[in-house]
This record gives sequence, C-alpha cells and structure tokens, in this order.
Amino acid sequence: MGRYTHGHHESVLRSHRRRDVGNSAGYLGTHLAPGTSLLDVGCGPGTLTVDLARRVAPGPVIGIDSAESIVRQATDDCPPDVTNVEFRAGNVHGLEFMDETFDVVHAHQVLQHIDDPIAALREMGRVCLPGGVVAARDADYDAMSWYPQDDRLDHWLATYRAVAAANGGQPDAGRYLLAWAHEAGFAHVEPSASVWCFATPRDRNWWGGLWAERIVESAFADYAIESGHATRDDLEGIAAAWISWASCRDGWFAIVHGEIICRAV
Repeated sequence: MGRYTHGHHESVLRSHRRRDVGNSAGYLGTHLAPGTSLLDVGCGPGTLTVDLARRVAPGPVIGIDSAESIVRQATDDCPPDVTNVEFRAGNVHGLEFMDETFDVVHAHQVLQHIDDPIAALREMGRVCLPGGVVAARDADYDAMSWYPQDDRLDHWLATYRAVAAANGGQPDAGRYLLAWAHEAGFAHVEPSASVWCFATPRDRNWWGGLWAERIVESAFADYAIESGHATRDDLEGIAAAWISWASCRDGWFAIVHGEIICRAV
C-alpha cells in the first residue's frame, strides 16, 4: 500500500462526507438492486457506503478501510435506521473474504492511492460472484481545470501530483482504469467518465475553503515539506490562492473522473 496522501484531517473528511450515490456513483446505479450484497473498499467515514446500503437494502453491505480510527468513526456515525451495513478494517490487497462472496465490489477514489492497483482489482474480482460487477471511480488530477488562471494553483497541482507519486500512488488514475482492468484480466469492461464542477458561490466556498485548510493542515502538507516539494511559505501562498479563487464570482473548477464496470465471470 502507498501512503495515503490526504490523511484524515477534518478538512479531508469534510470532503468525503459529502459523497453519495448521486454525486459519486451514478454510473453504478443500475446495479444497485434491493437484496444486492456489496463490498465498499476504502469506505472512509462511510457516507457513500451508507447511501449504497440504502439502495440495496436488505442486501448486506460491508465497508472496509485501512485506517482503524476511520472505521470506528464510520461505525459511530452510521444512521440507526441503516441496519444492513457494517464497517471493518481491511486491506484491498488481502481481502479477508472467501472467493465469490459479493454481487458488487466497489472502490471510490482508492486505486489512485495504492502502489499496485492491478493486483487490487484482481483481489476485488476474486471476492465477486460470477455475473457480479467490480466497479471503480477515480479522479484524473492532470485533467483538472479551472478559471481564472492563477500560477499558485498551477503550483498546487504540480506539487500534489509530485507528492502523490512519491507516496506510491498514481494521481491521474482516472485515465488508467480501463487499462488496469484489462491487465487485471477482466474481459468485459464498461468505461465511462463523469465530472464534479464547483462554480456556484456555495460550491466555491466549500471546495476552496476545504482546500485552503487542507493544503496547510492535512498530512499532505507534511508530506510536501518532508519530500522537499514545497516550503511552508509555498503552501501558505497556495492556501491564499484557494481563498482568492473561491471569492471570484466567475470562479469555476472541474474534476474529471474515470469509471469502470467490470463484469465478473
């Protein structure tokens, strides 16, 4: 496993808690029938996992994450009316489940952070039932775009990509998903893409604000300084750029995601 570049600072979790099926797993929607069993790999604080569980109830759902503290948080925060989900610590490179256990095995923004995504997809396929699906969605950092132009945000992107790569990840994973799935041995793969766009005042304030905090307070800041890719002054300048972008009435930011639905046989 590579080091998780974002870490689990509150500014990171604030982003993760916003995720649901509608904004993060729409491509998977037709496979979420009631009674479907589902494994959510890299579940984080569990918000998306819970929404998946609502869609497939009464089917059993398990969310796993490598950080035990986050698993405990997801368990504590799970709504009491969602009774078909549980959270466990786990590693995608060595899933503790038997072969052919789940109808759907899902990973959102996970494969970009690990050093062997192909092996992870094979392991996800191992625990998927014949006729089931392995699904993954990841951002492509190099495809991100924004307005207005700001050299400090260019520096943010270059720094992030360098730090993520140094941590053993692939920050442009979205464009690699189809190739990785083929190399993992999946013969039937449906590729797609979707976009997050932050352009309304509310969305800009949320996205710009959390990145202004994340860039100086999260594990990313420590990794960037430790690896020599940025100084504290650099990071403070990037934080100011995020605040400036968020306050611009014409500010616009788009994130392209790659997606795959792999059919298990």
